[in-house]
This record gives sequence, C-alpha cells and structure tokens, in this order.
Amino acid sequence: MNPLFSIIASVGSTVVKSLFPDPADQQKRDEATQKFTLAIMENAQAIEQAAASIVKAEAASQHWLAANWRPITMLVFVGLIVARWFGFAAPNLAEAEYLALWDIVQLGLGGYVIGRSAEKIVPMLADSLKKR
Repeated sequence: MNPLFSIIASVGSTVVKSLFPDPADQQKRDEATQKFTLAIMENAQAIEQAAASIVKAEAASQHWLAANWRPITMLVFVGLIVARWFGFAAPNLAEAEYLALWDIVQLGLGGYVIGRSAEKIVPMLADSLKKR
C-alpha cells in the first residue's frame, strides 16, 4: 500500500473508533474499517489521479511561489538531513525530529498533498461506502 493510502486508512481507522467508542462494538469497528479499506483500494486509481492533478496544477501555476513551494520545502528538509550527516546538527533538533523530516521528504518526493487531495477523495469514498 502506498504512503497516501496508509495515511488515509489511518485517518479512517481513527474515525471508525470515534463512531464506535464502546469496546463491545469491536466487531462493528472491524467491519467498518474493512469497508473503508476496501473503498480505498477500489478507488486507488482515482486517488492517485487526484493527487497527481494537484501537483500538476501547482507546477503549472503562473505564480512563482505556488509553482515552487514544494521543491523549496523539500530542498530545505533534505538540506537539514544532509547537514546532520556531515556533523552540522542544529542544537535543538532531536533524532525524532530528523526522522520526522525524513518522513516528510519521502511523502513530498512522492508528490502527495494530503489535505487538498482529501477534498477530492472523501466524496468518492463516501459514495462508495453508501453503495455498500
């Protein structure tokens, strides 16, 4: 499962837990989580196309900052990681924070924008869940 789907599934699991907070509803939580995961897998191509269209729109933007914010951010994060490898660590940046930066770089290099993609993905998932 690609990173975007893992994040969406994690969010879905959290939502399902809040819908069925009673520990006695474990079976309902499991069924809802399975349906949500199945809906994600059924709509995988549409999800990837939505994420790709966002990246394309940003890259094609006439505004310089809108077209370049992602590469600039990734270069800064990569710079922090590489600087640490060469011994130039920021004094207040912990190991966990560098690992978090690395996770962000991995997502960024994949071209995923979770928040804006969700605007296109959530209605498709809701429709798919209604059909079930």
